[in-house]
Amino acid sequence: MEHAEFAGRYGPWALIAGASEGTGAAFARQLAASGINLILVARRGGPLQALAEELRAQAGVECVTAMIDLAAHDAAERLCEAAAGREVGLLILNAGADPNGSMFLDTEVANWDALIARNVGTVTRALHAFAGPMRERGRGGLMVVGSGACYGGLPGINVYAATKAFDLVLCEALWAELEPHGVDVLSFVLGRTDTPAHRELMAARGMAVPDGLADADDVARLGLSRLPFGPVCNWGEADDEAVMSASSAAQRRERIRRIAAISAAYARG
Repeated sequence: MEHAEFAGRYGPWALIAGASEGTGAAFARQLAASGINLILVARRGGPLQALAEELRAQAGVECVTAMIDLAAHDAAERLCEAAAGREVGLLILNAGADPNGSMFLDTEVANWDALIARNVGTVTRALHAFAGPMRERGRGGLMVVGSGACYGGLPGINVYAATKAFDLVLCEALWAELEPHGVDVLSFVLGRTDTPAHRELMAARGMAVPDGLADADDVARLGLSRLPFGPVCNWGEADDEAVMSASSAAQRRERIRRIAAISAAYARG
């Protein structure tokens, strides 16, 4: 999709949560190159401000920043405040890694509460808040960056996997609901990606950085190119290929279409 067409479909503003580094910063740079203004959100102000200054200087776009902890009870409301008065045509929810790395009973339940708040509560409220105006305008895009952990329960990342499964299923349903209104929805399911956060986690555990990590720029490029073709894109897999799960993205898409058609038939009755 050409830059002008992309900006017309998903501009004039994009909000990226988890924008300060890694894939979030890669999304921001590529969107700025398309001429889309940016609302950059993260917990750390320094890297966020540095990225905003870089993009203003290099791409000539407007950038505003907001330091928000997405696990906070009012996080979605603060995202809306950051976007107030701006027409947000694209929402990318890129935050939500698991900082615990623990078996379920080996950490305080408050840590799981925070992860659920970040990956379920805030995601749900933010999608609801930003999708409404997009539906009224008849255009826009919603992307939730997920993980291959969504396809099955995994010891040590138990609650994280469960929250990512929630995000996947919610995106699939919203894709079917919003497609007739011109709003694209994508659950972008990643494998292991080379980001500063990932490297810090590996170092903290005394582990060597493995070969074959996905490049953040490549990840962002694919996500933006697949946004019009939801509801699921699995990193490293063709649309009709099933590696992470028993069904491919294409198979999941057709399943949702069948379910949506059945639901519509019951609604008409």
